[in-house]
Amino acid sequence: MEKLRRVLSGQDDEEQGLTAQVLDASSLSFSTRVKWFAICFVSGIFFSILGTGLLWLPGGIKLFAVFYTFGNIAALASTCFLMGPFKQLKKMFETTRLLATVVMLLCFVLTLCAALWWHKKGLAVLFCILQFLSMTWYSLSYIPYARKRCSKWDE
Repeated sequence: MEKLRRVLSGQDDEEQGLTAQVLDASSLSFSTRVKWFAICFVSGIFFSILGTGLLWLPGGIKLFAVFYTFGNIAALASTCFLMGPFKQLKKMFETTRLLATVVMLLCFVLTLCAALWWHKKGLAVLFCILQFLSMTWYSLSYIPYARKRCSKWDE
């Protein structure tokens, strides 16, 4: 039945295998994927901390916004090494993560706009705070019951 589906869809075995490898990110060994995940994630944290330090320099708002945003993007992209880029994108836009993903991506753009084009330091800092909060909420969605537990204010 699978062979018939592939024939009807116009894909041969070689195309099917290559597509599966790309989508699964299985062309890299598990240890290589974990190493690149760690490198990317640690780099992201480093750039975010560096950006925060640069905020206190005169005129450092632009560097802060760029490094902080780049750090968050690198940390987010690190999971592509674990699950593959297409699976990552699919999971990012699932209904449970959609709002956090949209707010997070919007804050990436708005942070850079506020610092580089609008020259509004307060807005850039506000959007960075929103980046942090939306990334935290997004990350909690991968931990079972974490969002539910964090949203209980009465306990």
